Amino acid sequence: MTDTDQKIKMYGTSWCGDCRRARNFFAENKIEYEWVDIDLDKDAVEYVKSVNKGCKSVPTILFPDGTLLVEPSSYQLKEQFGLK
Repeated sequence: MTDTDQKIKMYGTSWCGDCRRARNFFAENKIEYEWVDIDLDKDAVEYVKSVNKGCKSVPTILFPDGTLLVEPSSYQLKEQFGLK
């Protein structure tokens, strides 16, 4: 696995409020991740659609172990990282 394969990837858009909230959560908790703007990356759009039954649901967050969170709430993010 390469270094980028071991990072969390967040697929989203610049105009999405839930994406901003998730990005703020990651920043506030000093969690490193790779941001992928699906408006700028055709392959990323296709990936997001492939894991979301054809929908462009964002944020879609991919963890190194293959776990996905799609449009997670703040509670789900806290739970994923063991922050309560």
